[in-house]
Amino acid sequence: MPHPNATRYLTLADRLLPGRITAFYLVGSAALGAFRPRRSDLDFVALTSGEVNARGLHYARMLLGFPTVNGVFVHQDDVARPVTTIRPLASSTGLHYRPGQGFDVNPVQWLVLRDHGIALRGPHPRELNLDPEPARLREWNLANLNGYWAAYAEAMRHRRVRRAEIAWATLCSPRLHCTIATGRVITKEAAGEYALATFPETHHRVIREGLAYRRGEPPLMRDARERALAASDLVRAVIAGAIDL
Repeated sequence: MPHPNATRYLTLADRLLPGRITAFYLVGSAALGAFRPRRSDLDFVALTSGEVNARGLHYARMLLGFPTVNGVFVHQDDVARPVTTIRPLASSTGLHYRPGQGFDVNPVQWLVLRDHGIALRGPHPRELNLDPEPARLREWNLANLNGYWAAYAEAMRHRRVRRAEIAWATLCSPRLHCTIATGRVITKEAAGEYALATFPETHHRVIREGLAYRRGEPPLMRDARERALAASDLVRAVIAGAIDL
């Protein structure tokens, strides 16, 4: 069943961009059946009939008090191209609107869209002839780990880290490891269970801390500095393990 906030967002988009959005798909946790209120963002892929300026939509969404809605806008004629060759029209992520950019146009998200995407408008994702470029899945995930996640692990050692960031680090980086190892894209909570089964017991406490936050449970680790260092160590172990796969 479509998420009501996604329906509201699409209604707002139609008001501000009349006739431009020809198809609209939920991806991320909503599509994977793992959406948690107050913990999960709503992620989407919108197909458009032409160039689009969604800056007004981005700020209207924030002014109207929507929960975080993250998504990417792609021209409908480009969607069947190999995903790494698609030029995003724009993206809206958290507080940021980025014309001509869209991180979520990548092999992982296109795999989720193809296999699990929920159509609020437009044909079933299987009818879009998507090309997630599965042969590039390992390469893309390794680059993400060695780039973004290596820097994130280092940064956590030198600043104050919120519980939400601990969950982000301890659940999201193992997701990439799992995709490299198995070719599957799993939920954040499934990634926590995967990490418990894959990495040494020395990392289990901080993994369970990430799962506890995701599930809305009280903290297991009270010392913020200890949590940050443990999460950093786990991410480094994930990167090292992925390189060896």
